[in-house]
Amino acid sequence: MGLVAHKTTVLLGGAAMAMVLGVFQAGAQDSAIAEATTNTAEKQGRVTLLQRLVVGAGAEKVAIDTPQAVTVVNQEDIDQAQPETVGELLRRVPGVNMSGSDKLLGQSINIRGIGGPATAGDEGRIIVNIDGVSKFYEQYRMGGLFTDMELYKQVEVLRGPASSTLYGSGALGGVVNFTTKDASDFIADGQNGALRLKTSYDSNSTGLLGSAIFAQRVNENFEFLAAGNYRYAENYTSGNGHEVLGSEISAPSGLVKGTFRFGDNNEQTLRASYQHWTTTMLDQEYNQTGEEVGFGLVDRKVTDKTAIIAYENPATDNRWIDLKVQASFSDTVNDQSEAAIPSLNRTFGYKTYQFSIDNTFDFSGENYENYLTVGSQSNFQERTTLKSTSGTHPQGTRVATGVFAQNEFIWDDRLTLITGARLDWQELEPTDIIGATKKTHTAFSPKIAAHYKFNDAFAVFGSVAHTERVPTIDEVFDSGALTSDLRKEKSLNYEIGTAFSFYDTFQGGDALQLKLTGFYNDITDLITDHGNGVTPRYDNIGEARIYGAEIEAAYDSEYFFGSASYSHVIGKDITNSTWLNTVAPHEFAFTLGGRLPEHGLSFGWTSRIVAAQKRVSSIPFMREATDAFSTHDIFVTWKPQEGPLEGWDANFRVDNVFNEQYREFLSGTPGKGRTFKVSLAKQIGW
Repeated sequence: MGLVAHKTTVLLGGAAMAMVLGVFQAGAQDSAIAEATTNTAEKQGRVTLLQRLVVGAGAEKVAIDTPQAVTVVNQEDIDQAQPETVGELLRRVPGVNMSGSDKLLGQSINIRGIGGPATAGDEGRIIVNIDGVSKFYEQYRMGGLFTDMELYKQVEVLRGPASSTLYGSGALGGVVNFTTKDASDFIADGQNGALRLKTSYDSNSTGLLGSAIFAQRVNENFEFLAAGNYRYAENYTSGNGHEVLGSEISAPSGLVKGTFRFGDNNEQTLRASYQHWTTTMLDQEYNQTGEEVGFGLVDRKVTDKTAIIAYENPATDNRWIDLKVQASFSDTVNDQSEAAIPSLNRTFGYKTYQFSIDNTFDFSGENYENYLTVGSQSNFQERTTLKSTSGTHPQGTRVATGVFAQNEFIWDDRLTLITGARLDWQELEPTDIIGATKKTHTAFSPKIAAHYKFNDAFAVFGSVAHTERVPTIDEVFDSGALTSDLRKEKSLNYEIGTAFSFYDTFQGGDALQLKLTGFYNDITDLITDHGNGVTPRYDNIGEARIYGAEIEAAYDSEYFFGSASYSHVIGKDITNSTWLNTVAPHEFAFTLGGRLPEHGLSFGWTSRIVAAQKRVSSIPFMREATDAFSTHDIFVTWKPQEGPLEGWDANFRVDNVFNEQYREFLSGTPGKGRTFKVSLAKQIGW
């Protein structure tokens, strides 16, 4: 079955490639047509998945013109997916998988075979930001991100270590940036306020969501937003009717954000926000990353807080100033009590204070643009274990600071050349850990990337990025790791790709894009968790190699739209001559849809075809192989743009239409069976 899935994905990917190449060859015969249709899609409002704006990779540009693999998930995607968890939204992003389980508290992000709850050192390998605030949580048999997707309007996934320059050395897998909603997203032109009410229902887990957003523009200088959500769900069932214990949800969340604009043309911005998410679950399964019940039940209260104050001054009349300053506080706490095993009655926490500043200098000329960004990021993190101590969750503090510079040169709107480097320093200090001493580390991350457009239809790009990840508190001060002297991980990553763009291909005003990316990542001194009872618990295994390819295609027209992606990743432990157990199998995903603009209707079909994964190893932990599977979803969206029903928004979808029984390779639980979802929202403006 796995072989069939593999052949299917390869044939489909090859067919798509042949089709686009054929179109390109035909278009190349008449460059005048290509020139005449430049920006046609933009002028007529056609924006495909690959034309969405990317703000996290340097100077703003659309995804297809970015010399790195990047995917932007927007508000429309979030509304359409109606996700209860982060995994339900991101699983269709090529190269991205959720590791752990489908439980709310059991999810971690895996990018290109890097990331998983069994490897505590994933701090830094994948950087997760919420409005620029780095979020991290690590605990045995728990996930790493606790939040509700109803708070966000966009998610950017930047794949590969080239993102280390701007976000931190050691981002071997990449960076995920979450952006929260703003008041201006809801206040229409000519109005000063809005109230949006929303409710949704999930049939599989009897899931319910109640959401309210209040946005008000007080005057031309000040606006604020207050959002509150409550999400509830019972245990979900898989395709064969199996109930997954511990997957229930009871989680209120909220966001308050104020934005004050001042100065010339009100272009300077002072923004403050506070986000709060919590869940209190009684008699919950202790294990959130699988179905092993040996640890029994526990009462658990998890709270996540994020507070930000930020200042921005683009100074459009001064090319030497484009300043951003941000101070933030992040606090994630898991308070456990009434555990079946008394020693598990502990309170685990991460508290982080962060400060960042950067400025972009504009050196543009008549036929070129040049943007130099320099900046610094510093943070203080405190890792705690209260009520009782835990040798596998050591207490300690981390003081870190990094400085970086990235230069982006654009010549004749054809050649883009990005160079950058970052230097990070950290000091780890133990808290009441006998035999442990302070540790200091440094890391260096240089890169170079280029993107060249031969014409409006065809472009090539490539990059070389080196990054280093320094050991974490857990890896250095774990009771089973004190005897080890860990070296920092080092990654050398190569990427090369091509991009195709066509307009007016099948009908006037349509847009078709294709982006192909190949990558090869050599990682030396990879730090591996050998598990409890093994001394030292953490060790540098030597060398690992991860390589593969990603294909993304997108089409949009007035009445039809579609997208497709293919991801194939191979990961090897070179030192031990075996496979890496954190690499998901290759998969093909696509969406085909249509719309009736005059009625505000859109509808479509989405599928994931996932191959079997038999490349498993017993080093350091044995992971169970998985069979091939496919899931299929349908969706309908209704958004009237005029008339008495204007302001209403309805979404209906069926996930896993054929009730497939399956398990993701990186998950310890089976996936959801057939699920009916419906949401209804009403917005009132004044």
